[in-house]
Amino acid sequence: MKTGWKMLLITLIVGVPAFLLGPVIWPPSPDIQPTQAQMPFLIVLSAVEALLFGFGVAFILYGRRLVKRLAGGAGKAAGAMYGSLAWILVSWWPHDNLHIHNALNINGLIVIEYLFHFTLMVAGLVITYSFFAFFKPATEGIETAETCVADQPDCHPLPARP
Repeated sequence: MKTGWKMLLITLIVGVPAFLLGPVIWPPSPDIQPTQAQMPFLIVLSAVEALLFGFGVAFILYGRRLVKRLAGGAGKAAGAMYGSLAWILVSWWPHDNLHIHNALNINGLIVIEYLFHFTLMVAGLVITYSFFAFFKPATEGIETAETCVADQPDCHPLPARP
């Protein structure tokens, strides 16, 4: 079975139970009373988060090898990027369920902010750093429009940056 199909299968095997178990693990706060008009929006978002959680588990199982291969020699950056991508994928399901469970408790909200929001910001920075670490060696030595001399026959410049 191809990796894409395995990942889809794991996404469903983990995501569907996650969707069903979210309100059981984290019972909604009685302070939250959505209307009938609001419920479909919340259910769709909950389903997407649970499926993304399942996809995150699949990524954890199958994505490391691909990230390492794409990273070439950037081992630490590859590991940091892999971990950050995994966290971005799996964190939404517990994050949103904790918000629903916690409701109006300000101390719980502060904990959620640091456990999820802050770490997601850090993950974004790590991915950005890793991205530049991966592609810096690939662009070193490439001529730009400013440095390419017209009489060099093998000079193929990158377009100038605006």
